[in-house]
Amino acid sequence: MQSTDLGNKESGKIWHRKPSPATRDGIIVNIIHTTSDYLPKVLRFLNVAFDSSGDCLIAGDHQGNIYVFDLSGNRFNLVQRTAQACTALAFNLRRKSEFLVALADYSIKCFDTVTKELISWMRGHESSVFSISVHASGRYAITTSSDTAQLWDLDTFQRKRKLNILQSVGIQKVFFLPLSNTILSCFKDNSIFAWECDTLFCKYQLPPPPESSSILYKVFAVTRDGRILAAGGKSNHLHLWCLEAKQLFRIIQMPTKVRAIRYLEFLPDSFDAGSNQVLGVLSQDGIMRFINVQTCKLLFEIGSLDEGISSSVISPHGRYIASIMENGSLNIYSVQALTQEINKPPSIVPSRLPLHRKRRKTKLLRHKPPPPLVKVIEDLPKSKLTSGDLKMKVTSGRVQRPAKSREKQIQTRILKQDLTGHFENKENELSDGLNKKRLQILLKGYGEYPTKYRMFIWRSLLQLPENHTAFSSLIDKGIHVAFLNLQKKYPIKSRKLLRVLQRTLSALAHWSAIFSDTPYLPLLAFPFVKLFQNNQLICFEVVATLIINWCQHWFEYFPNPPINILSMIENVLAFHDKELLQHYRDHDITSQVYAWPLLETVFSEVLTREEWLKLFDNVFSNHPSFLLLTVVAYNICSRAPLLNCSLKDDFEYFFHHRNNLDISAVIREVYHLMDTTPADIHPDNMLDVFVALTKGQYPVFNQYPKFIVDYQTQERERIRNDELDYLRERQTVENMQAEVDQQRVEDEAWYQKQELLRKAEETRREMLLQEEEKMIQQRQRLAAVKRELKAKEMHLQEAARRRFLKLQQDQREMELRRLEDEIERKVHMRDQEMATAVKDLEMRHLELESQKRLYEKNLTRNQETAAKEMREDADAYRRKVNLEEHTFHRLIETDQTQNQKTQKLIEENLAKAEQACLNTDWRIQALHKQRCDDLQRNECYQEMAKLLRKNRRKEIEVLNAMMEKEAKTWEEAEEKDFRLKSEKKASALSDASRQWFLEKEINDALEHTEGPRSQYEQVASSCLPRTSPGSDVSEVDASTWISLNQRKTQWDTMEQDLLDRVRNLRQRLTARARHSCRTPHLLAT
Repeated sequence: MQSTDLGNKESGKIWHRKPSPATRDGIIVNIIHTTSDYLPKVLRFLNVAFDSSGDCLIAGDHQGNIYVFDLSGNRFNLVQRTAQACTALAFNLRRKSEFLVALADYSIKCFDTVTKELISWMRGHESSVFSISVHASGRYAITTSSDTAQLWDLDTFQRKRKLNILQSVGIQKVFFLPLSNTILSCFKDNSIFAWECDTLFCKYQLPPPPESSSILYKVFAVTRDGRILAAGGKSNHLHLWCLEAKQLFRIIQMPTKVRAIRYLEFLPDSFDAGSNQVLGVLSQDGIMRFINVQTCKLLFEIGSLDEGISSSVISPHGRYIASIMENGSLNIYSVQALTQEINKPPSIVPSRLPLHRKRRKTKLLRHKPPPPLVKVIEDLPKSKLTSGDLKMKVTSGRVQRPAKSREKQIQTRILKQDLTGHFENKENELSDGLNKKRLQILLKGYGEYPTKYRMFIWRSLLQLPENHTAFSSLIDKGIHVAFLNLQKKYPIKSRKLLRVLQRTLSALAHWSAIFSDTPYLPLLAFPFVKLFQNNQLICFEVVATLIINWCQHWFEYFPNPPINILSMIENVLAFHDKELLQHYRDHDITSQVYAWPLLETVFSEVLTREEWLKLFDNVFSNHPSFLLLTVVAYNICSRAPLLNCSLKDDFEYFFHHRNNLDISAVIREVYHLMDTTPADIHPDNMLDVFVALTKGQYPVFNQYPKFIVDYQTQERERIRNDELDYLRERQTVENMQAEVDQQRVEDEAWYQKQELLRKAEETRREMLLQEEEKMIQQRQRLAAVKRELKAKEMHLQEAARRRFLKLQQDQREMELRRLEDEIERKVHMRDQEMATAVKDLEMRHLELESQKRLYEKNLTRNQETAAKEMREDADAYRRKVNLEEHTFHRLIETDQTQNQKTQKLIEENLAKAEQACLNTDWRIQALHKQRCDDLQRNECYQEMAKLLRKNRRKEIEVLNAMMEKEAKTWEEAEEKDFRLKSEKKASALSDASRQWFLEKEINDALEHTEGPRSQYEQVASSCLPRTSPGSDVSEVDASTWISLNQRKTQWDTMEQDLLDRVRNLRQRLTARARHSCRTPHLLAT
């Protein structure tokens, strides 16, 4: 035996090597589920279910883990974790991947094994669901709890019906019969009902089991063809019911060690066409025994006392058995391995043995002794079949036969497969011991039949045929039109009782037309309906038998009461009690007062339930005339109070209410009247003997004046047609009246609505006028506020403009002062530089003079050395003067260029700022003017357009003037730039000429200096050579001083001219700006 631990795995293999189940136990695999915690524990499996194919099963443990085991694919998968214990499972839905699970919170959920998603969540139970039954089509499901059963539509997952029962009864199980459209409901009081799935109409009810073998049913099983029902409970007896014949046909007694049966299920076989022969019986010891219900043979068993089975499920094709063990594990059994030895042919028996010894020597090829055989059922004759004769006992020895009875020997034989034909209607046939004579003797001795057997005796006395087909055809015709409003005339509190009464009366009306017009028929049938409300067929046949036999000649004077029957009663009363009859005649009381109320209600109004049952025990056991004599006896026994009555209302009250009367005395008086009444007035001579209903079809009932009934029917039909015509006309008139009323109501509503609308319109008009006045006032206030705001805005704008102009003027004055300060500073710096240069020249001149004197002084000492030094000093001096002059010229040029650029940039920025200011002022004034123009009317548009055109022309003129000014300014800038460039060129030319001049003079001086040196030795006098250099230096200094003075004069002139031009330009721009600002202001005002 292989064992698989699921652990924490969500998928894997069920077995790791090919399973080879042993014949002894047949176990394919043992599946356990343990946790991998520090202290591992076993998770117990609670429920298991196969799918429709039989190769896949689903199992759930007490923690809500649900696994799917694929036996053909050798795989298991964890498909859901519900976090709570499951109480029932179903895996045979129409959608193969879906399954139903009932949880501990009383809800039912539908999951998908492939997607592992929740499909639906169904609620409605108030206790734990212990059973889920799915229809063969997979479209419907029935969930059962202890207090209710509910029918669900699995396409919409909506509840269709709910079965509510009394709390004291309780439900054992509700399930679908296989391959049919029938629902079987089993209750704790052993009542079993069959219902139609679509209409939920009760098809039949199984009779109660025999008293001698009565057990409380707990578990049930049905064969695949739905013909045999097996039921068991807390007993070792099994009851087998034939659902076609609706009767118990076999009682099987299990071994003595079986004290209670916990589970039943038939083992399917592919070759038995659904009529399963093998039944699995799980008992309280945990062993599941499989027996053959036909041969009564124990085939095999699974489980043991050490490893007991808690619950078990068999696959639909009968190959596997899944059992949940008492230790919480799951065992999978192979049916093929368990039946391997049983299916083998028996061993060859020697031919020398007699036939009975051959049978005795035949053994099964098993390792243990042959299983005990179930004893043979006693097959009694049709007239004698009791519950004790149906039993089969399990023994280990040979078959025991029952003892012979006193009368004759009972024949026994083994039951065959034909279960329906042999036992059909045996329960309805009287045995030899139940004849009327013996029953009458018993009845006279005890006064009534035993309560336990009363219904059985009545059915036997009345010889009810139980024509299911004929009764079903009558019921299928529906409720008769005469009894549609029965609840209005006879308000019955119990709706079930009302429905049964309505169906019974309708069946009687469909059986014979006169019953639809019989007014007292509900009173006649009601006590029997109340007594047989759980079996409508018996109720109908009892009432029909009563009408045929005990209501003879009642309908000859229809629609009047039966005068002939009442005359019989009056004749008998006149014979036995003339004084009472004379008392009736004296007070004008007829038989319709003292006899007919008792007959039409069959004494149900004047007797209690026990008294009525006791009376009808005697009525059904005697001639039909017994009922008429009972009326006479009731009057005679009540003569004392009746003789004291004098009013008709008192008599009517007496015969419609219960009275203090001993029913036993009445019955004794009836028997006395039957014996003492003369034959000429005895009702026996005028009433026929008892005639039972025919089997198969009910007899035709036409003992009534057909022409009257037909005439009444025609008249009723005519009246109904007239009434229908009248109703149609009245409906038409009512519709017309309703339309007129509706039209009048609509007109009134319309007029009221129009009046309300008119009033509302007037109210709204007044409100609008008030709102308009308020709006006008608000607009006036708003216009005043706007004018104030506009004036304030204009004052603020004017103040801001003045402030801005003042600020601009201050900034310009500050700029002018800064420029003037800058010019003065530069002039001062230039003056200082010129003074410094003059001083330097003077100092140089002094130095030259000193050097001249020194030269003259030392000329005589070292003429040659002095001449050389003089030349070196002159050269150094020239280089120094050239460098200083060049640096000075560069400084002057750079300063002049920078001043020109700065002045130009300032002028451009000033012009742009003034232009931007003018544009901004103009735009502000234009926007202000637009806002003001929006408040004016359309009359000023042309004038404003003219003003705008004038403003535009003036603006164009201003812009043109500005553009001209800008062009002139650019031309002046270009002229100045050209002048600057020409001045730069002239300066460069003058520098070049001066450089050339200086170089030439230096060369001449050098030549002049070299000339006296060459003649120094020849000329004695040295004065002439000394004078010529000094005169050269003097000439150079004089020319340099003249050129510097000329440049300074030119710069002063240019600077003064530039300042004059800037002042003129500023004055013109300021005047133009003031003029342009004053013109829009005048236009705006």
